[in-house]
Amino acid sequence: MIQDAIAAIGALNTETMDRCQLRLDNLTKPLNSLHGLEYLARKMAGITGNARPRSLKKSIVLMAADHGVAVRDPSQPPPFSTARRMENICRGCAAINTFAGHVAANLVPVDMGIAADMAGMPQLRQAKLAYGTKDITGGPAMTREQAVAAIETGIRIAREEITAGTQVIGLGEIGVANAIASTAVIACYCGRPACEKPDAARQRKIDLVETALSVNQPDPGDSIEVLARVGGFEIGALAGVILGAAAYRAAVVLDGLPTAAAALLAVKLAPAAKEYLIGSHFAPEPGHKAALERIGVPAYLHLDLQLGEGTGAVLGMSLINAGLHVLNDMKTFGEAEVAIAQDGPGASKQSKHVRD
Repeated sequence: MIQDAIAAIGALNTETMDRCQLRLDNLTKPLNSLHGLEYLARKMAGITGNARPRSLKKSIVLMAADHGVAVRDPSQPPPFSTARRMENICRGCAAINTFAGHVAANLVPVDMGIAADMAGMPQLRQAKLAYGTKDITGGPAMTREQAVAAIETGIRIAREEITAGTQVIGLGEIGVANAIASTAVIACYCGRPACEKPDAARQRKIDLVETALSVNQPDPGDSIEVLARVGGFEIGALAGVILGAAAYRAAVVLDGLPTAAAALLAVKLAPAAKEYLIGSHFAPEPGHKAALERIGVPAYLHLDLQLGEGTGAVLGMSLINAGLHVLNDMKTFGEAEVAIAQDGPGASKQSKHVRD
């Protein structure tokens, strides 16, 4: 299934991107003056194959799993916290429920490895591979078979959402100690992120990451091995969502550190998947910035968000909405009967003949 998804990933539609860019260049504004929003509109034109995409159906896929390394870090929340958070989400009472409603996104919560019995929880999709990963400071997080199963679960969920009409998928996650596993995955490709004068809690996490890498010796050339040795079930599933979305031509909006780790794994497996990724906010962890820079995906918002759940991804979706409103609701010079530029960069790109 993984190789089939990778093989199905195609390039963006450059013809519709060029047509989209022509309209953007001819809107009643200085050339490129809404740079980031114009980039998002053009990106969506390439993904959807529509030069003027409008209202896009959205889903938030929220993967949940706990991590065995939490026992080594006393600063982590109690083991039952992920289960309690997921219960709150499934009852519609959490931040992500409010955020998802803001952009009319379907919320898909998935149990990939919560360290509690979640059977019978309404609204929760059951895909548990284990009750949390193993402690990565003592050996691999999971078996290779579990790593493959996690990725395949994500591919299937992406396919189901896209088949139901979704065109934009936001990634979300929750899980105790997932920042440690995510940092370990990112460090395999980016090295240890710089951290100025870490406090005791942060230094403890850095030490745990370094121990995990020393014990497991993951091969960066084998992304599935990296996932199996130092990753998490939810990280693998999110990587699978990215592969599945790219294969079925839907955009993927990233959130915080674990989603960036998943994106690194997905792009290492399938470099073409990068073109379907859209950043949202800058997470406070140094590894987040390092991962996005390595992939080559820009982020936009400095809000110091640390919740996860996909809240940042929803804000990224809001930026996509804004970009599409610019594309479709602003008038061109021809439509508004406004004079076009006579000199400067706009003179060669603007025409009064560009109109509906």
